[in-house]
Parts: sequence; structure tokens; C-alpha cells
Amino acid sequence: MLEFIPFTHADVAMLVSPRAGETKLGQCVHTANQEHTLDVILTTAKAHGAKFAIIGVGEDIGPRANLGRGGATDAFTTSMRQWLNLQSNRFLSGTECLVLGQVNAADLQQNLHQTASNTEIMLDELRSAVEQLDQRVIRIVSAILTAGLEPILIGGGHNNAYGLLMATAVHYQRQVAAVNLDPHSDFRLLEGRHSGNGFSYAADHGALGYYHVLGLHELKNSEANLTQLTEFGGSWHSLQQIWVRREINLEQALLEIAQKLNATGFPVGLELDVDAIAKMPSSASTVAGVPLLDAAHYVNYIAHHCPCAYLHLAEAAPSCHEAGIEAGFRDVGQSLSELIYAYVQGRIQFLAQ
Repeated sequence: MLEFIPFTHADVAMLVSPRAGETKLGQCVHTANQEHTLDVILTTAKAHGAKFAIIGVGEDIGPRANLGRGGATDAFTTSMRQWLNLQSNRFLSGTECLVLGQVNAADLQQNLHQTASNTEIMLDELRSAVEQLDQRVIRIVSAILTAGLEPILIGGGHNNAYGLLMATAVHYQRQVAAVNLDPHSDFRLLEGRHSGNGFSYAADHGALGYYHVLGLHELKNSEANLTQLTEFGGSWHSLQQIWVRREINLEQALLEIAQKLNATGFPVGLELDVDAIAKMPSSASTVAGVPLLDAAHYVNYIAHHCPCAYLHLAEAAPSCHEAGIEAGFRDVGQSLSELIYAYVQGRIQFLAQ
């Protein structure tokens, strides 16, 4: 079974609509040659100027293992349909990016549909499947990092933070400092792998050395969860502190976060759960969320001011849009495209310093 599904020039052709007098990003990005191995695809793209590898994980196993809604399976293709049709121009040519493909989770998804309907049995099967998926994510992210490229991982559930953190820690031979825009800390009990405990498992396994949550909702995290996070040494700025009570503004919070991340000396994992963004279709969408442009500013600021190892955009679920799946495709595609560009632009600025 192939663990990696390459994104080829033919896939680009299916998504990009050429127009006379214009050049689209999809006409300039690097793609995978399905005749080549993963390592060859990565090293070839790197040799031809690529700095970033965009990779998808089309699964909703992690959210379902966390007793959440499914639907986080289509974010990669949805975002690429929008991203690849943006303009190649003086701000971004597209040659900086390799659109690599997806971690293959189809067999895990299919097997789970065939399991017994008993909830307890299903939960055990789901959490076992997340562990199998973890190993695939670790292997593919490790290959991307070894090739000298920065992963931009589009989920899928936030469970995939674990694989990113583990691969990054091994590659850099140091712990990782992570910052996560998320109403939930995802630092839940070690009760079997799911989308709510990727960071606590990474901490328990020695990969996570520092953790800050931006936009944590004060009433969407249990006291036990907050206690466990505090005992680890984790910190947060709450949604209510910044966007409701206005005790601190976003710019002040980002300056403080960047200073603390940089003080660790660790590579930085830049995490964003789209649950944090107001009305974004996801496994736990909310009307009381962060504006998309604030989320993009967060991504750009941290990417510009910190030694980021990767970007992770988790939990987008087009089928969960209140107006239907077509509206979900549109909103998820446009939103993730803005977040990808915010990261790429910020990292180019960082590397040019």
C-alpha cells in the first residue's frame, strides 16, 4: 500500500483555468512525478528553487476518535483549487512551492467504515487508526525536512500535529516550541490518540518543549485540561482577553509570543486550527471566533519573526458549512489560500533578513 499519493502536472491541469495574458501559480509550482520516489521528487524540487512542500492529509479519523464531527477530508484539494488559480506575479511566482500530494489515509478510512457499529469498539478502532496514521505522517514529514524543504500540512484533524512535532524534533535533534491558534488546547489526557491530544502526546514523548495557545476559549477547556497544560509549563492568551475584554491587543500578544518562542532556541511549529476562525466550516465551527484576517496576520507575524519549521492548517471541513458543501468548498479554499500565502510571504521575509 502506497503511503503517499503524488500530486502531478495532470492534477494541476484539472484544477487550473488558464487565461490569456495571465500566469497562474499552478502554471509555475513544482509538482510530483509519479514515476519518481518521494526522495527524488523532493530533492529535484529543492534543486530547482522550491522552499516549501505543500502536503495534504485527507482524513477525519482524528476528529471522530475525539467524538467530533467528520468531514475534514477534502481541505487539500479544495484549497489547491483556489491556490493554484491565484496569480503568479512580483509578489509570489509559485516556483517557491512544491505541491507534493497527500498522505494516503484512504485504507484507514475505508476499514473504519467496515467495523462494528458498537461505539466502544469503534472508538478503539479509530484511535488505533490514528496511531497508524501518525507513523505515515512522521515518515513523509521527515523526508520533506531531510530534503531541506518546509512542510505546509493541510489536514485532516489536529491529531496530525503529533506527527509534525515528532518528525521535527528528530530532524533538528532538539525539542520543538509550538504556538497554536485554537479555542481548544488539544492537551487532553493520554487516553488513546485523537485530535484533542496531539500536543500532550508529543510532550509526553519528549518532542514538545514549549507550548503556547493563542485564542484559547476560557469555557471550552476543562479544568483538568487547563491543569495538565499548566503543569507542563504551557501558557495562553485567551480569546476573551484579546477579542472580548480587550485587556491586551493582538499585536502585543504576538510580540510577547514571538519573544518567548525565540528565547527557547527551539525550532518553531506554527499551528492553526480553523475552529478558531469565525464561521469557518470545521468539526467544531463557531460564530464567536477570530476574524480570518487576524488569523492570517498571526501566521504571517510568527512566520516572519520566528525560526519556523512548518505550518499546520487543521480541521477544515467543507461539508460542514451551514450553507452546503459548495459554499464550504469556496470558503475553505479561499481562506486556506490566504493562510498559505501569509506563511510563505512571512518565511521569505524571515530568510531574507
